[in-house]
Amino acid sequence: MVHALPDLLRTAAAFVVVLGVLVFVHEFGHYIVARWCGVHVEVFSIGFGKSITEWTDGVGTKWKLSWLPLGGYVKLHGQEQPHEVSDEVRASWIPGLTFHDKKVLPRALVVAAGPVANFLLASVLFAALFLAVGRPVTEPVVGEVIPDGAAAKAGLMAEDRIEAIDGQSIGTFEDIQRIVVARPGEHMTLTILRGQKQIEVPLVTGSRAANGHTVGMLGISGNKVGYVPATMGEALTGGFVQTWKVGSDTLIGISQMIKGSRGTDELGGPLRIAQLSGKVAKLGFGSLISFIAVLSVNLGLINLFPIPVLDGGHLLFYFFEALRGKPLPQKAQEYGFRAGLAVLATLFLFATWNDLTNIGLFRWVVSLIG
Repeated sequence: MVHALPDLLRTAAAFVVVLGVLVFVHEFGHYIVARWCGVHVEVFSIGFGKSITEWTDGVGTKWKLSWLPLGGYVKLHGQEQPHEVSDEVRASWIPGLTFHDKKVLPRALVVAAGPVANFLLASVLFAALFLAVGRPVTEPVVGEVIPDGAAAKAGLMAEDRIEAIDGQSIGTFEDIQRIVVARPGEHMTLTILRGQKQIEVPLVTGSRAANGHTVGMLGISGNKVGYVPATMGEALTGGFVQTWKVGSDTLIGISQMIKGSRGTDELGGPLRIAQLSGKVAKLGFGSLISFIAVLSVNLGLINLFPIPVLDGGHLLFYFFEALRGKPLPQKAQEYGFRAGLAVLATLFLFATWNDLTNIGLFRWVVSLIG
């Protein structure tokens, strides 16, 4: 138990840091755009529950740090509709600074700013990593040779480094793919480095049908990642590209879960994030930064889902309001929020079940019983 204490403390500290950064950036996105749109922000809170500390700034916003670090919120002035509050609250509203009085576009911008801030954070963090350690590339090194493929028939082996194809210099594994895909069933000569020896390997590429076209195949995979120095421009571009890739991969994974072609055991909640935060923090600062960036993309995407209660649900309501020229009926919004809460509660319970299963709680209980 004593030996496990440092790991527990590191996990708790890493979890607070990871979630704190993500929540602060998300809520700051809402905050800064609300101020820009002329909406007064009454409260900016990191965490829920009783305050650890709080202060009020010069424009009247109360900043709070609370005990339960599982989220946060900004309280916008006049966020409620007039019929939802008492006469006393309505009397306290400052004309021109209330949220509900703004047109649809400013309200939508304030709501969308949270997820957008998460995407920007991820892009900046990825760019910083590329500047610090270089841009990751898959080196042109054979990781695995597929049996009966063109490479296997030609005698290629794992760890062979492909330096050139028909005299054309190769820098990354993607260079190999680009050349081979365009040349199905063709003769080519590979210049490879095996150990300290450079040799020439002639072969005929394989072929397969893909999207109505015939593409070339070599029958190898690459898995050796290297890093090349990146300029500021390359790092910034790479940060946005990496953010897009993480987001698209996440959406593909979710669609596969919905279709049933991928298991749902990968869904996790706060406990899984805490567990992974501790493990990643142990790997080093760079790994923790990368983890925060990936989570930031996921947080931005989740909040854009068209589920009432989430930012995406509010944006959906604003979309219909823009089409109709007036808000959706109060009953429709109320039923929507109830349905959204039910969906979120179900997902939370399911994710928590996965978390508890993943950390072995149920196996431990069974072992005690048995």
